[in-house]
Amino acid sequence: MDGIPSSLGVYAMVSPIGNQGGFALDSHASQRHPYGPRRPSDRLSISAPRGLESYRGIPAYGVLQHAAEQLPDHTALIHGGWSCNYDQLNADAIQFAATLAGLGVRPGDRVGILLPNVPEYVVAMNGIWRAGAVAVALSPLMVEDEIQSLLDHTDCRFLICLDLLQPLLTKHDDTDRVTLLVSLRDKLPTHQRFGYWLKLGVQRLRTANKRSDYVGDFWTEFSRTEPDWQAPNVDPNSPAFILATGGTTAAPKAVTLSHENLVANAWQQLVWTQHSFGNERMLGVLPFFHSYGMSATLIGSAMLGATTILHHRFNTKQVIGLIEQHQPTVMHAVPAMLAAMNAQLDQKPIEIDSLKWVISGGAPLDESIAKRFADHSGAQVVEGYGLSEASPVTHVGHLFREPRYGVIGLPLPETVCRIVDPEDPSIILPDGEVGELLVRGPQVMLGYWNAPTATAEVIRDGWLHTGDLAVKHPDGNYGIVGRKKDLIITSGFNVNPRDVEEVLRLCDGILDAAVVGDADEDRGEIVHAHLVLEPGVRWDEDQWVRFCRKHLAAHKRPRRFTHCTTELPKNFLGKVLRR
Repeated sequence: MDGIPSSLGVYAMVSPIGNQGGFALDSHASQRHPYGPRRPSDRLSISAPRGLESYRGIPAYGVLQHAAEQLPDHTALIHGGWSCNYDQLNADAIQFAATLAGLGVRPGDRVGILLPNVPEYVVAMNGIWRAGAVAVALSPLMVEDEIQSLLDHTDCRFLICLDLLQPLLTKHDDTDRVTLLVSLRDKLPTHQRFGYWLKLGVQRLRTANKRSDYVGDFWTEFSRTEPDWQAPNVDPNSPAFILATGGTTAAPKAVTLSHENLVANAWQQLVWTQHSFGNERMLGVLPFFHSYGMSATLIGSAMLGATTILHHRFNTKQVIGLIEQHQPTVMHAVPAMLAAMNAQLDQKPIEIDSLKWVISGGAPLDESIAKRFADHSGAQVVEGYGLSEASPVTHVGHLFREPRYGVIGLPLPETVCRIVDPEDPSIILPDGEVGELLVRGPQVMLGYWNAPTATAEVIRDGWLHTGDLAVKHPDGNYGIVGRKKDLIITSGFNVNPRDVEEVLRLCDGILDAAVVGDADEDRGEIVHAHLVLEPGVRWDEDQWVRFCRKHLAAHKRPRRFTHCTTELPKNFLGKVLRR
């Protein structure tokens, strides 16, 4: 994929909300368009002063509705040769909420989404929220066991899935679920459609004897929904979004974010742009199943009233072409994306000077990568920081000053931070000293789904313990210098080494394994597996690669293997000393 790690691809193949009352949208006769029929929007009245009350009391779908009321004819999404305005997009979200209700979705139910970045994702997410349900993000990078585990953990019986990814949902053939399928076939260039159709046929043969309780087509169900539907009242403090994460604890957990968490974080990012509402065009390449892409692009773009240029997978040449064609002003990225584009632009310089702000997150940003991309684009390239438990953004570099590299920036509005002694968090350290970063703010999660003990470990007295070692500089900027735990961050994705080790030990011939993160210029870190083989077993790296490809998500797979001829170093309790 043009030198980009597969984990970055979807496949491995406003003026502020404040002092402005809402107004009713014009009614339009229902008409079919490429992504669904039109329907008049309900009215959402938003009137609050700037500051804390600007987002309190507003459900997550209210951000899109506010943009539709303020900018009804403004282009909301561009995907390939198709586009729609905010009026159409909001109407479709309302219609899809009614569709979900007709299929039996009730407030509080969990609805899984297994899609790339396509318009249906935006429609589905806002429809789920409006129906009072909770969206569960499923990653196309997961393997069947991981998806099934998350579905079971959240008791998720409703799913929206790309047709090509349906085999990931058929681990068991006794599933009681409702599944709506979305296809990319008609959205692809003509020369790619046959290959898509052929692959889909193979997938259907593989899953012929495995089925959900009900499988339907997304837009067919959408079109047959009756318009007379009463939306439920949605508590802004209720769960809105669940996603799996390696998080700040050792084992993967399901982070639960409320409507207020999501709206607050989008509002904080709006304020950071000095309320640049209705003026921006945003590139939407970061995957929405990742907390960064969901917050900064899916909901953050609507908060900005921006036009989002969607692309369903990262491909270096294609993304550079989209920038050249559609002239976005804002791009959220991970360092690996910028490194890949730098390499392409070094070979073939192209004018991409429309970019104004480039915000990099998910992994440490190397200064040379940032400066090279700034030279190519003329953009302000800054680093940000966050974690899924904080919706996720907590810090961003200043967008209107000379960029400072090697720091994660300043805390977002209403985000309070402190640096504490890693062994005794009651001791607050002065500026310049390294300690654990604690965060408090409206974006901090409700907790881990059905895991009160794990929640209490990381949220204490209202403070989120990030597990990251950081320092506060005299100018107020923060820098990350390490991690308390051994979490590996590769291409913006968290990898718990223990998860990979447990899988590797199941492979025939492997006696023991230790997994660490190696520094990598493009990905931040790569997964490196140190293997001890059973006596008499021949080293066969191809075998380990095939096994990992089958049993581990793409971002968890080791990129490097080392044969250890002696026992792994361990402490007196038998725990591997990864360091």
